[in-house]
Amino acid sequence: MRDIRNSLSRNFGRIVCAAMVVGVMGIATQACTAQDWAKAMLAKSPRHGEYVTIKEANGRELQAFVVYPEVKQKAPVIVLIHEIFGESDWFKEMADELAGAGYIVIAPDLLSGFGPAPPASAMVMPAQKPGLERVSMDGMAGMEGMDHGQAQTPAGPRGAPFVPASPGGTSAFPPDQVTRAVSGLNADIVTADLDAAADYGKKLPAANGKLFVAGFCWGGSKSFLYATHRHDLSAAFVFYGTPPTADLMKNIAAPVYGFYAGNDARVTATVPQAETDMKAAGKKYEPKIYDGAGHGFMRAGQAPDANAPNTAAWNEGFRRLVDLLGGVH
Repeated sequence: MRDIRNSLSRNFGRIVCAAMVVGVMGIATQACTAQDWAKAMLAKSPRHGEYVTIKEANGRELQAFVVYPEVKQKAPVIVLIHEIFGESDWFKEMADELAGAGYIVIAPDLLSGFGPAPPASAMVMPAQKPGLERVSMDGMAGMEGMDHGQAQTPAGPRGAPFVPASPGGTSAFPPDQVTRAVSGLNADIVTADLDAAADYGKKLPAANGKLFVAGFCWGGSKSFLYATHRHDLSAAFVFYGTPPTADLMKNIAAPVYGFYAGNDARVTATVPQAETDMKAAGKKYEPKIYDGAGHGFMRAGQAPDANAPNTAAWNEGFRRLVDLLGGVH
């Protein structure tokens, strides 16, 4: 496992952020749009990352970033749910971090197909090699960087090659419109997308059949909620997300582990009631609060301008996540 990433990422420049998090209450915010440090970290990864199109039964096409670990044996699958900032460069870098710990990570762009249509000239570029389809630069956040050199994705047993969506996903939106778009997503469509990502992952030849879900911020809330729906999960990991209603908790079949910031009363204040409700439902729920950390510490803790509490929370949180992943059966 890689140790504190802050010392490395300071070499990659400064991140520029606008006002931070929102909630679904309608407070307008602007996402962190300059994540060159995350792109640089991802570009140096030795692991195989690829962009795929997952075709759902209803015809919807879900775009996803998939990262494979460098291991001999078949691996468990983690469905990773993004923040309210969508399929960002940091989110994909986080997917790569988890793949480095030995897991296949499916990171869907839940804004797939909901963005403005890209220019016709950007939709598809000529294939450069037989059997390969070169993807659009407008399909996924960060595609302009050709992450991992995997912008060309072969058709084969892993599934359909990437087909750029029109309209596009996260990267098709102006940065200041992403949070509103994510918070406005239809809950049933999100659940169907997560099911499609999970089913895709479990059918991969390299997968061993074990399935986890993890999410951050908005995605943390969705991770907790998804555990009330998906009964073949081995565990759900909730990073600074709010719980579902108590009546839904009875449907949870997997243990739920929470990761919360000490300086985030909006979310962390919900933890005691969640503990009470989960206990009443007879479900396993283990939250941990990281003192001094702020909301979004898994992203903020890796940024070049990270403060010490967020960096410590990132390191402690990542270690705990990997330990739990290895200990859940």
